[in-house]
Amino acid sequence: MTTNKTRPCPLCKKPASWDNNKWRPFCSERCKMIDLGFWAMGEYKVEGCEDEKNPQENEDKIFTDS
Repeated sequence: MTTNKTRPCPLCKKPASWDNNKWRPFCSERCKMIDLGFWAMGEYKVEGCEDEKNPQENEDKIFTDS
């Protein structure tokens, strides 16, 4: 007996099949692309650590510490 697991789509909250869903965790390609657009526009952010407050300084360290 197989059960088709569903979870709410992170974007539209419709039930999204988990098994055999190429857009998982989204319900459709449309929701997947809208979410990608939000990331590209900077709508979503992942907090960084203290060292990331001045990214240029960190880049300089990487290239001069060799």
